Amino acid sequence: MTRRGRVLAWSAGVCSVLVLGVAGAGAWVYKGLDDNIQGADVDDKLGGDRPVNLSPGSKNILVVGSDSRDGDNAKYGRGLTTMQSDTLMVVHVPADRKWATVVSLPRDSWVGIPACDKGDGTTSAPHHAKINEAFAIGGAGGEVAGAAACTIKTVEAGTGLRIDHFVSVDFQGFKGMVNALDGIEVCPERAIHDEKAHLDLEAGCQTVRDEAALGYVRARYSIGDGSDTGRIGRQQEFMQALVEKAQSTLTSPSALYGFLESATESLTTDEDLAGIKPLYGLASELKGIPADRLTFLTVPNYPREADVPTDKANVVWQYPQAADLFTALAKDQEVDKKQFRADARTPVYASSVRVQVLNGTGVSGRAAAVAEKLREAGFTVVGTGNAPATTRTTTVGHPPGLDERAEVLASRLPGVRAGQDTGAAAGTVTLVVGTDLDPEDIR
Repeated sequence: MTRRGRVLAWSAGVCSVLVLGVAGAGAWVYKGLDDNIQGADVDDKLGGDRPVNLSPGSKNILVVGSDSRDGDNAKYGRGLTTMQSDTLMVVHVPADRKWATVVSLPRDSWVGIPACDKGDGTTSAPHHAKINEAFAIGGAGGEVAGAAACTIKTVEAGTGLRIDHFVSVDFQGFKGMVNALDGIEVCPERAIHDEKAHLDLEAGCQTVRDEAALGYVRARYSIGDGSDTGRIGRQQEFMQALVEKAQSTLTSPSALYGFLESATESLTTDEDLAGIKPLYGLASELKGIPADRLTFLTVPNYPREADVPTDKANVVWQYPQAADLFTALAKDQEVDKKQFRADARTPVYASSVRVQVLNGTGVSGRAAAVAEKLREAGFTVVGTGNAPATTRTTTVGHPPGLDERAEVLASRLPGVRAGQDTGAAAGTVTLVVGTDLDPEDIR
């Protein structure tokens, strides 16, 4: 099992340990723990413009590692006044329950964030930012429901996947689970001194708990290459160790109850999952999937600096590979991991795609509006103009030899396909904007 895949094992394992432990307890214990799990109603915050579920019976579950900056969590984000999300992934469970795919979405992903209810009577404007900003925008009023709803809207807009459920795990509850197990052993190869994560660890194997455990899974810039993808792997390794220790050591009633109480208090889910029974049902479905049919991926990406030299802090999803991945899951098709990695090995940067934008809508200024969105996405727009005739359908045409570049552009435009056009200018991809394209839909 890869590092990233251990999160799925953790999700199923924690739920299983939680429910199996409760099964041997009294009814009052069951009710108390069941009541700990918070349910959030997001339906009225999502609106009606959502992706269609193309594979009835399948499930897409959004998992968020959250850190509200209220109360004990305030120390982890100076100047941050709203909820934050540190970990974000989509778990796809197919209709036949014979395989599953977990896709991690780096928190530094530069994506379009749609208009969201901020919980204070105002609505945010659509804009591009780090993907984790969606959780903060929707959670500005302090409600997990709003934070989850804005994150769901953002993920659905960027992936085209219909999100069926969400699970949010809070920092403080996580720390309580670790403490109930008397800590977790970690073995850093080098000393870690990270002021932002409030962490000071010497090299070598040692048991961490309390703030050290939390700091270990949050540390980023002081370990490895400082990337968010590196932190994702470390978090998942830690979670796997937590599950293994929970399964082997939770034998006393007091230790078991302490663990279960922290676990349930840390969870907020959509209302359909808000209870021990539905969570156990989900865990049971995941545990029945063969190990060799679990696929663990990170959405293919590259530094945004390749397209926008001034941006050294974010990554962009790599197209057409990202679009191919999400399309496969939307259609409930299993992804071949080896082929996926091979296809993503050599990215074609948006900045290498030269685009001529032609207005085929008959609406004045539409080519300029689309060109501006493409420039924001890093494409090189070489000119704008009017198409010979109006058209409903947006098309991408390219001369021989520019197939890959045309695919990169087409995959950023929902529902648009690329095709060869012998009349296109050499070295240039031609985009004819039809009335079916809203500039705001450009990924």
